[in-house]
Amino acid sequence: MPNDPEEREDKQGDLATERERKVEKARRYKVVFHNDDYTTMEFVVLVLMKFFHRTETEATHIMLSVHHRGHGVAGVYTKDVAETKVAQVQDFAKEHAMPLRLTAEPE
Repeated sequence: MPNDPEEREDKQGDLATERERKVEKARRYKVVFHNDDYTTMEFVVLVLMKFFHRTETEATHIMLSVHHRGHGVAGVYTKDVAETKVAQVQDFAKEHAMPLRLTAEPE
């Protein structure tokens, strides 16, 4: 039967179509603060507010995680943004004679 919908679909299925390309999601990196015995808690809170736009409450919570667990995540970003934030904070810490240690790690 030429008017059979299934038959028409089969014929239409012969049309050339572009294959859908798979786009991989950009890998995300977390900026991790590491505990040390010299950087003050107040300085860590200041950095979290200034560079990571955290509220004082959020910054205090992250700082306490660093203090008690040895590390805390300030945020998750693309690789370039995470590395830039790490560099900015390290420069700021050096200017203030603080040995603050932080890293950008794959999520």
